Amino acid sequence: MTSVETRQTKAKKEPTIAHSDSIAASQQMPAAPTRSLALDSGNYDLKFWDGTGIPKAIRSIRFQVPQGRDAVRYSDSSPLVELPDGTRYHFGTQAYKYRRQQQTVVENKVDLARLHLYACLEADRAAEALCQFNLQLHVSTPEPARSQESLRSQLMGVHEFKRNGIPFRVTVDRVEVEREGLGSYRYAQRLGLIAENGYTIVVDIGGGTWITRLMDAEGDVIDENVMDRGGAYELATAISFDKRLSNLLGTTADPAIVMDGFKTGHNYADTGLSWSLWLDDYLDPWFKGIFQTIKAQYTPYMARVTRFLVTGGSSHLITERLAGRKLFAVMPEPQFANVRGLFPINEGLQLCMTTK
Repeated sequence: MTSVETRQTKAKKEPTIAHSDSIAASQQMPAAPTRSLALDSGNYDLKFWDGTGIPKAIRSIRFQVPQGRDAVRYSDSSPLVELPDGTRYHFGTQAYKYRRQQQTVVENKVDLARLHLYACLEADRAAEALCQFNLQLHVSTPEPARSQESLRSQLMGVHEFKRNGIPFRVTVDRVEVEREGLGSYRYAQRLGLIAENGYTIVVDIGGGTWITRLMDAEGDVIDENVMDRGGAYELATAISFDKRLSNLLGTTADPAIVMDGFKTGHNYADTGLSWSLWLDDYLDPWFKGIFQTIKAQYTPYMARVTRFLVTGGSSHLITERLAGRKLFAVMPEPQFANVRGLFPINEGLQLCMTTK
């Protein structure tokens, strides 16, 4: 009886002690801060911006690092993400140092939303033991009607993971989903690139897709077209099979490396080989194919179109062809235009926005 009575007495005391400790802990522990992040998970780059400084980008490739292998050097621009089950993914240009890396451009980027978020969440400089905060997300997708339910189910809620060795506990309590390209339109308005009257055709040329939105002066979408193929990856694939390149390499070129070359003088990695002298053989039909499709779709509206707004991470390929054309405006830093426009900016701060 004595031993039983002793255990019962302890059982009564323990909840009281635990309750008082939890109250004291809650009084000492500050509330988790709240962050906002605009995230544009592109087929070529993952772009993100927290409203301060300049937007950042991570090359949209990854490698799943086996358990028995050490990862190569990681950084904020090429992060290593570890899930609770120990699975590790190395994102960015460092993924090229492994064999058989995975390219977002040949996958469904909507299915990768959770991993892409983890790759883009940078830690506070003071965070050592745990980086913990609430998060409000602003994301875009080509077709929200098809994808927003999947995006929200992946992104809402509590997320625990490690990024570059730092543990995170993030609670996503809000996910705003926009049409891809609308962020660019809003940012162009801030820069004064949109005419006050008439219609604007937003042409967003990305790594895997290209998208058009017909917008009125109030910013409403009148018509749109989402091309699942036809972005820069299609152009890169065509170039990769050209014998002028493959014969010198001794094998078919990798379209992903060709895509990288579009931003580095049209050179194939570090081989010294270039397709710049015969780029127009492929660029001209690619360019014409896009704008012939646009003209055919929007012919009934053309009399009211006062601006073509050209944006997207691959639009630099056609910038020279549009120079001097009155109807055309090419976004400065088009790679980041959409993510800049996704982030909610107070009206009083808009005039402070710059392209640098």
